[in-house]
Amino acid sequence: MSDTNSLAAPSSVLHQLNESNRRLERLLHNLRNEHNAEADIRDIAREVIDAVDLNPDIALACIFLSQINGSYAVRHCIETAVVTVVIAHSMQMSAASTLTVTAAALTMNVGMLRHHEGFQNKNTPLTSEEMAIVRRHPEESVDMLRCVGVEDDDWISCVLMHHENDEGSGYPAGIASPEVTLNAKLLSLADRYCAQVSARNYRRSLPPHQALRNLVEDKMAPVDASLARHFQQELGDYPPGCLVRLASGEIGVVSQRLDSGAARGIHCLRDPAGGVLSPAAVRRTGADGCSITESLSEDQASIRFSMKQIWGAQAAL
Repeated sequence: MSDTNSLAAPSSVLHQLNESNRRLERLLHNLRNEHNAEADIRDIAREVIDAVDLNPDIALACIFLSQINGSYAVRHCIETAVVTVVIAHSMQMSAASTLTVTAAALTMNVGMLRHHEGFQNKNTPLTSEEMAIVRRHPEESVDMLRCVGVEDDDWISCVLMHHENDEGSGYPAGIASPEVTLNAKLLSLADRYCAQVSARNYRRSLPPHQALRNLVEDKMAPVDASLARHFQQELGDYPPGCLVRLASGEIGVVSQRLDSGAARGIHCLRDPAGGVLSPAAVRRTGADGCSITESLSEDQASIRFSMKQIWGAQAAL
């Protein structure tokens, strides 16, 4: 990819994230044979950042509407990178640091890539041997990154420590704050959040509000208070892409995050009697009858729609 193309803003967030996912999948599966791995990974990280910058609401909605194609192992890294970029921008992180932590998100699990899909497809608990693989994967990911020439200490530390906890209960080394870096903590929260809102063979996805509470109210592994505030501010209980029921009985999809007037945009697709609304009716949560009463799974909502129907050309395939 030329420098001009890599720096150009993509016309569709969804298309760009899917292209980034395809590039990443090819690269990670052939990483040991890549001769320009660090530059290529940073290039993909820039693509993800560009997509989020074009429209962060659409980028987040791609996660909750499961619109990023490919294997779970690689898709999860792209989704984690999207959340990481959204929070990094909220923290006013420098462009260089944002790029580094995004690259870390894309490569955090490369050390167990060949095992990850098998673990995802299991319907039984992991064995002790499989758990040992999971606990070793930060170190093995770092070893692989160093093997292909990645020498950025911040990148390496994020990958190595993205499963460590402030109080020392994490892995692989059980280190505690202040040794755990802020960027590693950011990556850890984004990783855990995306894992919980994604469906697995052995469980349904959690609704976003529950996933957020599991993170910020985890007494076994307390999280950084400042990071928790950024997650609550940027994602909240009903992020874009979340299917919801309104007080009016209408069912729709959240299309934008809270604005300065503390209201969310909702595209209602089904009326209280169950009829499909075409075109979608636009609502604001600050209006009468438009408060959100609950989030819904796709099965509960019984709605099929394209992202382009809600967000236009920037969400086209």
